[in-house]
Amino acid sequence: MSILTSRDNPRVRQWRALAKDARERRAKKRAWIEGEHLVTAFLTSGGKVEALVLSKSASNEKHLMQLDKSPVIVSDAVFDAIADTKTPAGVGAEISFAEGKGLARASSCVLLDGVQDAGNVGTILRSAAAFGIAHAVLGEGCADAWSPKVLRAAAGAHFSLQISEMVDLAAAMTEFGGRIVCTLPRDGVPLASADLSGRLGWLFGAEGKGVHDALAARATLKVTIPMPGSAESLNVSAAAAICFYEAARNSVRA
Repeated sequence: MSILTSRDNPRVRQWRALAKDARERRAKKRAWIEGEHLVTAFLTSGGKVEALVLSKSASNEKHLMQLDKSPVIVSDAVFDAIADTKTPAGVGAEISFAEGKGLARASSCVLLDGVQDAGNVGTILRSAAAFGIAHAVLGEGCADAWSPKVLRAAAGAHFSLQISEMVDLAAAMTEFGGRIVCTLPRDGVPLASADLSGRLGWLFGAEGKGVHDALAARATLKVTIPMPGSAESLNVSAAAAICFYEAARNSVRA
């Protein structure tokens, strides 16, 4: 069994760049996914890895060797150099991705305005996939959708979504053509009372700054999540999950 042991190997350098550098990912339309769960989720979705990479230690696990007929085996030290996590499990893959498409025909979508926290972006993507929202549009200033941290937080949701990045959100709203719903911390229509029928595009902004005024002004409907407790606001990913759930509940009830 041949084992890559050099960190200077061209393939190793590329995997490390994909794990660390958003510009590299965007230029090549490729990403590094890490962990058995993510790799299995990608393969289960019908994706074909560009390269399955196993550490020498992980290659001793027969079920991992069955994930792909020709995995690349690297030394544990080399895998650690590639990995984004502190205690990597020794399973990773290089994958390719495409820009999202079909927004004009989408039944619903989520639009993110300057959401910089990777955990929030990933969690929103995970909630969107869970509630059947298949299109995610990220404007400028958002965390890189294909970064390892976002991928981990989304837990495989990427592989069932159409994801677009660095998008002019005003143009995306026009392309979508449905009703745009924007959340406000106060003075909006109470979420449970809002008309959530039809094609909805959910617009969320960064915590603190919120949605830019020019984008919020384009919203068809502004909603507020009533909070009887003492907190001033909700984490944006929590707010998104509540909104998606309420829309799904309305759809079933209708």
